[in-house]
Amino acid sequence: MSSFLDELVAIDMHTHATVSTRNPPDDVAIAMDAAMDAYFKQPMPRPTIAETAAYYRERRMLAVIFTVDTERETGQARISNEEVAEEAAKHADALIPFASIDPLRGKMGAREARRLIRDFGVRGFKFHPSAQGFHPNDRTCYAVYEAIAEAGLPAIFHSGQTGIGAGLPGGGGIRLKYSDPMLLDDVAVDFPTLPIVIAHPSFPWQDNALAVATHKPNVHIDLSGWSPKYFPPQLVQYTNTLLRKKVMFGSDYPVLTPERWLQDFSALDIKPEVRPLVLKQNAIRLLGLDRDPVYGRYERLQPAADKDCC
Repeated sequence: MSSFLDELVAIDMHTHATVSTRNPPDDVAIAMDAAMDAYFKQPMPRPTIAETAAYYRERRMLAVIFTVDTERETGQARISNEEVAEEAAKHADALIPFASIDPLRGKMGAREARRLIRDFGVRGFKFHPSAQGFHPNDRTCYAVYEAIAEAGLPAIFHSGQTGIGAGLPGGGGIRLKYSDPMLLDDVAVDFPTLPIVIAHPSFPWQDNALAVATHKPNVHIDLSGWSPKYFPPQLVQYTNTLLRKKVMFGSDYPVLTPERWLQDFSALDIKPEVRPLVLKQNAIRLLGLDRDPVYGRYERLQPAADKDCC
């Protein structure tokens, strides 16, 4: 009899909660979304969390889902971490909840992180240095990192360029400099037990990401946000060799669909023995799903009844 994890096609390490069913419409979010659509030259779908769960369930995938707390830097009201966690809990067969906290909140941010871990079962955290306006190695952030490291949970950091604010005057105030993955080298040194995930091919700092991930045992890479056909050659080379157990599938859904990503990945020159590591096994190990009684049991998980689900 196969387990739930055996039946999965893939684990998507990077998806976004883009629509709240609890918050009123937000003018800043509407403007940012319009700029994003213009940047990508097409309207981006914006499913609810329940709709995202149904989408991944149909495809026999698990998806890590999160919001991004950019309230201080952009003035955009965030989807609450509680909403993400509570909705994901209804759909544990499809969604894994991560939280997002402005790390410059320091000790108050650390209190929130501990509460979300204890009371809402979040399984990791997402940071976006450019959209949140902070240097990842700013010591003010360390109180939040300490809370995450105590729990043994991973932290995903956006890296490289971003579509957020692209095309707006001054890029909507978004500063790309904060997302150089070399800034995470200090974090990896100061928090050697904190699993760190560098998100995306890190244009224009791809070599920096590869250097940090190769040098620091606790640093990983997710491949979200780009179609694999555009991956730089050195990223493909390291995926096949030195980083084969540290690189993971991520789509950036709904910016990019997992179907598009997987189709283009199938044409990439990746060794057959490496493909299952990237698509599922590395994420299972990082998230500890194989040691989790929920995901390791020998039956198909059933979603909770949800009248709002699509």
